[in-house]
Amino acid sequence: MPRHADPEIEHRILDAACRLWSRGGTRALTMRGVAEAAGTTTPTLYERYNDRDDILRAVRLRIRAELFATVSRSRSLRQACERYLQFALAHRHAYEVLFDGFAQPPSLHEPWPTFNYLRQQLAERLGGTPRTHTRLMLALWSLMHGTAMLSIRGGVSGPLRTQMFHSCLDAIEAIVSHAEHTRDKTHSGPRWPANLILGEEADSKVGGGKSPSGRGGSARRALSRARSPRSRSTLSRVYSRS
Repeated sequence: MPRHADPEIEHRILDAACRLWSRGGTRALTMRGVAEAAGTTTPTLYERYNDRDDILRAVRLRIRAELFATVSRSRSLRQACERYLQFALAHRHAYEVLFDGFAQPPSLHEPWPTFNYLRQQLAERLGGTPRTHTRLMLALWSLMHGTAMLSIRGGVSGPLRTQMFHSCLDAIEAIVSHAEHTRDKTHSGPRWPANLILGEEADSKVGGGKSPSGRGGSARRALSRARSPRSRSTLSRVYSRS
């Protein structure tokens, strides 16, 4: 993460990285290219970010903050899922960057605010703690993500896009309604393992491996910067053109 606090330069760097990503993905995101687009020098860039992956991580945190800001204003679980899909389809480049290696460090150990918000909504509707609904949340998330990516990569538009959008929302409602009646007692396969933890930053794991020390704190600080009004408005402006 950035070694020196200089909000103006850091904003310019991340804005430039967002623009480059929207034009060409990871291949367009070079240290020299980001420095030139940000109106700074490569040495200055290296003072703040170790490499391209470090910049990409900062961009990822900003996108997560923007998605969370969109979804967290919802009045119901269905509306939250609807806004999630709307964000993905409106900001396809931004959305795609979130899921490149999402189950591996460093992404695994970063904040997942939207995932946690939706999981909290499930807990309020079904009872229990958010963690008890991780399996169900993973199913709903997979359904939304699959719908989003099929639409994005498939170039879906018109009536088909509308039908896919609403059929996804209807399926989510049907799944949650079923869980209300069964209290999530029916499932196939093995029980959810205790060492499979998602959405809990440094404590997250997908097996028995240890999480890297210190990830949670730095990720929280980066997310706090990403949640600033200036960061949110800039991200919206960048991706509204993509």
